[in-house]
Amino acid sequence: MALPPSTANWHWKNKNITKWGTDWMKHELVSISVTGEKGEVVSISSVNDVDGDIELGQRKSKLITIFDTRVDLSWSGTTSDGTEVKGSLTIPEVSHEIVCDKLSEFAYEWSLSTSPSAEVNALYALAKSRLPSALETKFATFPQAIIDTHGKDLTVSAEPSRTGTPAPSADKPAASVVRSALSQPIRGGAAINVNTTTVTVSATFQAAADDLFSLLTDQTRLPSWTRAPAVSAAQPDTEYSLFGGGVQGKYTSLEPGKKIVQTWMLKSPTWQSGHYATLTTSFDQSTDSTQVTWVLNGVPLGSEGEIEKNLKGYYIHGLKSIGYVEVFVPELSYVPSKRASRSPPRSSKDSNTRLDASPPSTYLPAVIIGVLVLAAAFSIPYLSSTSASK
Repeated sequence: MALPPSTANWHWKNKNITKWGTDWMKHELVSISVTGEKGEVVSISSVNDVDGDIELGQRKSKLITIFDTRVDLSWSGTTSDGTEVKGSLTIPEVSHEIVCDKLSEFAYEWSLSTSPSAEVNALYALAKSRLPSALETKFATFPQAIIDTHGKDLTVSAEPSRTGTPAPSADKPAASVVRSALSQPIRGGAAINVNTTTVTVSATFQAAADDLFSLLTDQTRLPSWTRAPAVSAAQPDTEYSLFGGGVQGKYTSLEPGKKIVQTWMLKSPTWQSGHYATLTTSFDQSTDSTQVTWVLNGVPLGSEGEIEKNLKGYYIHGLKSIGYVEVFVPELSYVPSKRASRSPPRSSKDSNTRLDASPPSTYLPAVIIGVLVLAAAFSIPYLSSTSASK
């Protein structure tokens, strides 16, 4: 007698798909091409090697992509004056942890085969600045391609036609596995008794506040960094949906270039259904950059670590994945000494010449000791000769 689906899908199953995954990369990555402002074209010309393991696992009715590979590529391009340029690119790690969990960022090892010139160097710079984003966009589709192709081989279903979409996993954000648009109306936030806390993350980007505000609210621009369908009218009291329905809520208020306030609910087993937090996104623009701060108030206790990782991985890394440069501002601290606080300020000339000098009190004992040592050195011969004469 056949086991019921709930029992058949409980135990671990595994399928090695390394050959299929290698063929997928060799077919899909060579379709990547970018164009510069002067008509230059750079593309991935070939996938030379994919070294590693690619598998699909099934456990407790959840499909889990497992892959960790090193990818060696060749790239080529044509400069604005028609010069053909070639080079190679190695990506040391393309893995589930980077693509799905956002635990670290991609690394790229570049080389140029063509003799350098002004035009060649410009094309090389275009390749290094634009190809990574295009590659990461393509890699983001790899897990779903695995599930769509091989999920049916591991999952026993009572339904005659079951899709290969995985069930949300407690150890992964729901946004990484949900790929459908918002299909049910949001039932605005009935009060639910949940012990909560607040999670705050921030990042500074080399971009204008208005541009970042648009990226986070414009329905046509949201999919560029969320890599999934989005619904957003960007008006108060309107519903929105991000990451293919993985995050839902309503806009409360919007101040272009300054602040976004919205209710926020994650579709995940670790987030209580029907419970809405409040996400406040603030923009603080300076001369050449903007600090974006996300404050999520109402996070269920115990899930704050997961939520903080999700906000950093999906919001901050999402913006970085499409070319927005994060600026790291070091935190400097200065604690004035008591002597400096009692002394009048020195002139700039004096402060420059005395910047590394120690206060007299710190070297005076050393001077005294030095004098005593010299005195003893001169005294020893004299005392020795006196003793000898006696």
